[in-house]
Amino acid sequence: MSLLNDILEYNQTFIERKDYEKYQTSKFPDKKVAILSCMDTRLVELLPHAMNMRNGDVKIIKSAGALVSHPFGSIMRSLLVAVYELNADEVCVIGHHDCGMSKIDSESMLNKIVERGIPEERIQMLKHSGVDFDQWLKSFDSVEESVTDSVNVIKHHPLFPDNVPVHGLVIEPETGKLDLVIDGYKEMN
Repeated sequence: MSLLNDILEYNQTFIERKDYEKYQTSKFPDKKVAILSCMDTRLVELLPHAMNMRNGDVKIIKSAGALVSHPFGSIMRSLLVAVYELNADEVCVIGHHDCGMSKIDSESMLNKIVERGIPEERIQMLKHSGVDFDQWLKSFDSVEESVTDSVNVIKHHPLFPDNVPVHGLVIEPETGKLDLVIDGYKEMN
């Protein structure tokens, strides 16, 4: 049996038992905050619990490394939707120690892409079309600096409101300990 079949079989039982009822909430975050965090598997349940957040409290947006790599990409669009359409009054960017993005090497990743069957010619065509893989697959040395960079992209976005604080934090993925990098309230004064 495949993973997809396992998921669909479980889902049918989930619906039949009405297990979804305990998760029902509105689309608006009760605590009026949007969180940008990494897609790391260790954070799926740890991050909300470490912050005392329950289902319905926050909007969580995930990206590799909690990076806002393009000011008009999908991550920034999601944050703007959270603020303007879903009533988020604050944003938290939360990176974490031992992040896989800090170890990404664009050349190594491109080699893995080719090993998985993508023709080298396609990569070369994209390079000649202007795709800068070193920038697009950019890693970082310091999670604190990375969080600061993402906070700055958000805060200085031409469509982001000045009256919404943007906080920067780093979480320890083993314990859930949060370290403050940027206090968005102080940055507003």
